[in-house]
Amino acid sequence: MMRLFKTLALLLACVVFLGIAGVYSASYYYTSQRGQGCASCHEMSQYVSAVHGSAHRTGTCMDCHEAGLATKLRHIRVHLSGNAPESIRLRDVDVFAMTTNCQKCHQHEYASWHAGPHSATYAQIFTNPTHNTERRLMDDCLRCHGMHFNGAIRDLVQPQNASGPWHITRINFADQPTMPCMACHQVHREGDVQSKPATRIAAAPSPTADSLAIFDRREQMHFSIRLLSLPQLSDGARAVKISPDQRQALCYQCHAPRQPETATLAATKHWAPQIGSGDDRTPVGVHEGISCLACHAGHNESATASCKNCHPQMSHCGLDVEKMDTTFSNAKSTHNIHWVRCTDCHQHGIPKVMGSSQQAANSTATEIRSSE
Repeated sequence: MMRLFKTLALLLACVVFLGIAGVYSASYYYTSQRGQGCASCHEMSQYVSAVHGSAHRTGTCMDCHEAGLATKLRHIRVHLSGNAPESIRLRDVDVFAMTTNCQKCHQHEYASWHAGPHSATYAQIFTNPTHNTERRLMDDCLRCHGMHFNGAIRDLVQPQNASGPWHITRINFADQPTMPCMACHQVHREGDVQSKPATRIAAAPSPTADSLAIFDRREQMHFSIRLLSLPQLSDGARAVKISPDQRQALCYQCHAPRQPETATLAATKHWAPQIGSGDDRTPVGVHEGISCLACHAGHNESATASCKNCHPQMSHCGLDVEKMDTTFSNAKSTHNIHWVRCTDCHQHGIPKVMGSSQQAANSTATEIRSSE
């Protein structure tokens, strides 16, 4: 009997060894073949074909995708069982692993994203007592904060009330980002491989393909910004001028205005959605018509140096525009930088634009007063 057990144990060890060796040999094969090995499974061929026409064509599948032993064995089991889904989708945990892998090549972009609000974690978003006491959590929250989460809000946060205290039920999600790279970027998008240009880039280069695309959790797929429309908004009855920058179409998917509330004047008059409603920040006033990206850095939303991108240090009235009474200078200001108008400060009429000599004199006077 003991001899039989030893024989069975040896056979089991051989099977495990061959399984592990086979899996890791397959990893080497897949890597060396740049995805052709993955394409040998018919359910993966369309994705391999897509990446071969993308900006990531020089990489391998496992440069981006998590490929641990458990994952490989699961892929083999699903393929051999013949139960592969019609459309293969990444699990939420797979997306987390990919986000970490993005920084291998996109170090600057990753650092910028990680330092900004778009890297907010599930715990920061869904256990915030200020928000949760004012607005009850619902599945629609996941449309922007957790679009890759495989489940409903009740599977993520408990209790489902306005009194709390709230906690993340899936502990391993607490410190994970709700808006990972793949929330706004499509890895398999079409495009040329990016490299250092051989000649100096022109001031107005020809447009190139962009990876920007919103991931829709309902459809479980990315939609390129080319397919997204810019909204029509109103300031009262007046149509607001919107920048034609198509990149904004991505911003509007989450920073969106609301439809006019029933029985409001806007609804009665059938006006378009109003600026500043919901999470909308469409600029009007002195900034109407400029793009979100004119002031905000895409990955971290920083607007630290945005004023100086367009304005000189001193305005025509001799004041530093970054120290004027707006929310750019002070978050508690009543003059929101998105909607500030000249008349907000110049209530008795807008001053005439000074000549260069008068402006220089005022600037000198300002410096003298500052030094006294």
